[in-house]
Amino acid sequence: MKHIISPSILAADFANLGAEIEKINASQAEWIHLDIMDGVFVPNISFGFPVIRHIRKYTEKILDAHLMIVNPDNYIEQFGDAGIGYLTVHYEACTHLHRTLQKIHSCGMKAGVAINPHTPVNLLSEIIQDADLILIMSVNPGFSGQKFISNTYGKVAQTKELLRQKNANAIIEVDGGIDLTNAPRLYELGAGALVAGNTIFMSNDPINTIYQLKCE
Repeated sequence: MKHIISPSILAADFANLGAEIEKINASQAEWIHLDIMDGVFVPNISFGFPVIRHIRKYTEKILDAHLMIVNPDNYIEQFGDAGIGYLTVHYEACTHLHRTLQKIHSCGMKAGVAINPHTPVNLLSEIIQDADLILIMSVNPGFSGQKFISNTYGKVAQTKELLRQKNANAIIEVDGGIDLTNAPRLYELGAGALVAGNTIFMSNDPINTIYQLKCE
């Protein structure tokens, strides 16, 4: 399985955003991760469509947007128009999750479902065949730089088994506290994509760090 790295732009230096994106462009990272927060679903606010359009202008990498917001259905079409490749919504934020995934697909994007650290994997059993990506949060969402929750290993393995049982093909993505010490085991358990922020952007050599995180 190919190992995908999705650098989280939230950890970048926004005063030099163009230069930060150029580092990603020059690396082996396949995606760029966008953390969209509304200050309601999570206790933080990040950025919106003007920044997304700016990023889209300077990269051909796939944009991997993670919506930590309430009422995500209200904005799906705008994310499609902004050039998002993968749009991930939270299980905990969607009353009619199947309908939300259908709408994401109708707007030309791949659809992802994220679950918080306290949310059991088995709650995804009825929709996992409709998702292109399952995002396992390995920290509590809302802030970068948190410590990796070790229970995530078991959740990745459970998700891999659920995919097998349902004959589904979603990519398992893990987000939060990812570094060179936990990446190999996450891949071994079934993760296909890893989100990393501080590990990459606080590195003295982000391009080489991305290469090492791929573990290929």
